[in-house]
This record gives sequence, C-alpha cells and structure tokens, in this order.
Amino acid sequence: MFHVKQAENSNVTAFDPLDDDSPIARQLADLTARRRTLESTTVTLSGRTRIITVSNQKGGVGKTTTAVNLAAALAAVGARILVIDLDPQGNASTALGIPHGTDTPSVYDVLIDEFPLGEVIQTSPESDLLLCAPSTIHLAGAEIELVTQVAREYRMRTALEDYLKGVEDKPDFVIIDCPPSLGLLTINAFAAAEEVLIPIQCEYYALEGLSQLLGNVRMIQKHLNPALHVSTILLTMYDGRTRLAQQVAEEVRTHFTDEVLDTVIPRSVRVSEAPSFGQTVIAYDAQSAGAVAYREAAVEMITRHHRNEGEA
Repeated sequence: MFHVKQAENSNVTAFDPLDDDSPIARQLADLTARRRTLESTTVTLSGRTRIITVSNQKGGVGKTTTAVNLAAALAAVGARILVIDLDPQGNASTALGIPHGTDTPSVYDVLIDEFPLGEVIQTSPESDLLLCAPSTIHLAGAEIELVTQVAREYRMRTALEDYLKGVEDKPDFVIIDCPPSLGLLTINAFAAAEEVLIPIQCEYYALEGLSQLLGNVRMIQKHLNPALHVSTILLTMYDGRTRLAQQVAEEVRTHFTDEVLDTVIPRSVRVSEAPSFGQTVIAYDAQSAGAVAYREAAVEMITRHHRNEGEA
C-alpha cells in the first residue's frame, strides 16, 4: 500500500463545505435570504374565489404534490383554501391528513348521489384555513357510473356553485386535483374551474403530452366552459446541476412566457418524505428548500393575478 505524504509547507487546504465561497455555503446563504424575504412579504387577497384545476395527463410530474403544497402555502399566508380530491388514489387527502376510508363521505357521493359538497368537506389538522373534500376508492368506479348521469360533465360545477352560494366564509382558492387522464372526472374538474395550473417536470419527456393537454383545454373551452384558461405553469423537480433541466426550463419559458412562474420547485427529499407522515412539506419542514419554493410560488401566484387584473 502506498501513502502520499503532504509537504509541511504545502498550500493545499482541505475542502470546507461551510467556507463562504463553497457551493453549499452559497446555497445556504441564498436559502436564508429567501426565507427572510418571505417572512417580510405581505399579500393582499382579491376577495374573489379563484377555482384552479391542477392537471397533467403525464404521471409522475408532481401534480398532487403541487396541489397540496401550494394549498398549504396559500393557507400559510392567510388564504382560505378548499382542496377537492378528484383522484381515486386519494393522495391529496392523505397528504392533508384527511381520513378517507371506504365509509367516509366523499367526492364520490357528491358526483353520483348528489350529496351537498359541504357535507363531505373536512378540515385539515394542519390549518383551520385548509379544507378538503376527500376521495375514496369508490371514485375509481365513478367514471363508468357518470356515463348514465344527467349533465354528467357539470356535476362538480353544480355542486361547487351550490356550496359557494350557501357558505358564509367563502374560500379564496378552490384547488382541484385531477387524475392523470382525460376521463369524466377530469372533464368535471375542467368544467368547474376557471384556471388550469400545469406542473411540468424538468425532464426529457416533460413536453411530450403538453400539446395534447392544451388541445383538451381548447376543446373544453369550445364545448363546455369558455372561461377556462391556462393561467399558470410550474416547473417541478428542477435540478440546476444538470444541463437538461436548464434546457427544459428555457424551452418552456420560450413557449409560455406569460404563464410560467419565475419560481421553480427543486428536487427535494423533504417534499418526498412529507406525505408518508400525512403532511404537506409546509407542515413537515417549513424551512426546507422545497417548502420555501412552494411558499414563493404561492406568493407569486397571488401577486401575478393582482398585476394581471390591474392591467385588464
């Protein structure tokens, strides 16, 4: 075995991750500065309920993760939020700490049996401002059962309109989490919403299904809901160390200049861990890079909307 002995007067120094010039130190300093900015930021809510469906036909892009963490981040700045879990997997309900066993009144009962939406809504243990209409496994069969229903595309829209008319403390945001497909559940979400938020993963196949999704939005606009429009695109699972992620981000920004948020959501272990504890990353580790990014995205969504309304 050979050993290399360093000269006593050598100028070579060991790598110190906390050195002011090291990449880790720069990242920590940047994250600290962003936290301070968020702590001093105040937002003004419009007083009007914004209904947003979070959709992407491609799976694994962070759709449900984005829906629940944005909801929690919005609640953290004082907004009242209603999350409607339209995905039969019920992951949004799980992340918000909402019981959704087979006997739980759920969105299925609203769509199929015309239960009032208010009767299935539960409050998340994370915040009194964070409400959820849960999904159960029964929702998996709703696609087939809806086929024979009257006004099958408008069931969620009607239920939501009735709820908003009757509730005193109206939500500032309704966020609808869709399954990764264009079935009757997603069509119900599109028919009920005004805005579409599209999470896009910063990976090679990110844009593959986007043109089809935009085509579906145009179809819904033409036949079911003229008010629907893509208001927000959020880049998720971003890894700034890779050239590929940077290229995907640049391409999306080139094609959708007005819709893409400046904020990007990084790959984050904390974001991945949080659902296993029945929490959003905002509750699980509010100081983590992923939580800070979602809080920044929430603030940007509010400020952009105010700016656009002012320009209109």
